[in-house]
Amino acid sequence: MPAPFSVEVPTALEYFAALVADDGSLSLTEAAVSLALDEHPVLDTQSVLAEIDALARTLERRIPRDAVPVQQLRLLNRYFFHDLGFAGNINDYYASDNSYLHEVLRTRRGIPISLAVIYIELASQIGLNARGVAFPGHFLVKVKMPQGEVVIDPFTGQSLSRDELDERLAPYKRRQGLLGEFDMPLGLFLQSATPREVLARMLRNLKEIHRSAEDWPRLLAVQQRLVVLLPREWDERRDRGLAQAELGVYDAAADDLDSYVTHSPQAKDRRAIAERAAELRAQGRPSLH
Repeated sequence: MPAPFSVEVPTALEYFAALVADDGSLSLTEAAVSLALDEHPVLDTQSVLAEIDALARTLERRIPRDAVPVQQLRLLNRYFFHDLGFAGNINDYYASDNSYLHEVLRTRRGIPISLAVIYIELASQIGLNARGVAFPGHFLVKVKMPQGEVVIDPFTGQSLSRDELDERLAPYKRRQGLLGEFDMPLGLFLQSATPREVLARMLRNLKEIHRSAEDWPRLLAVQQRLVVLLPREWDERRDRGLAQAELGVYDAAADDLDSYVTHSPQAKDRRAIAERAAELRAQGRPSLH
């Protein structure tokens, strides 16, 4: 009798790993939707993507065939911020749901980066060249126009002038000592973020939420994704190890901390992390009776 046919379904982490394996084929929107699978394991990611596509088709029908880019942008902004009502969640800014695209679609509320991912997807589907900008402290979107670039705050829908961007950047420059001879031009802070960089920033937002709450299982799930996404960012390997240590997974934690020590010879915390790894190795050994 032939064996019954079975299909092995990938785990949420395996699915994410497949999505981000290659920069050339990395779909920012699908990978961003998949971030919710740890918290919402039965989420149908393809249904969420279809919902975004349906919004884009509605927008396309509203745009005249002969519309020039500036008209397309104006209609996109009206549709996204006014008709659909997308806006920043000022009442519960630090809720993890603000980072999950299916929840942002449902509530029409989010944080700058999650709103930006949906905005960029709609813009691209109508032929506009929109990119994310990892601006210090507040994610932005820039849209390339024939006359130049338009920078938009996805939290409010406001188009930002050069003076307004300089004003927003000033506190960061002061904190970093980027004044006088060490000043840096605005353009350096308006570089396009790659899909991998956008996903890393989304995950690090979640990381901060869960670390602040000392929610170690959720933090570990985020760290697993960060290590997959950024395999040579050894700080993320260290932080995964520390989360595993909190959960009593001592050997795996020690392995991660040892990797950090090996690959970060100049790190200021290298000695402390090496000592912690040794402690975890000792804790992980079975007692002899």
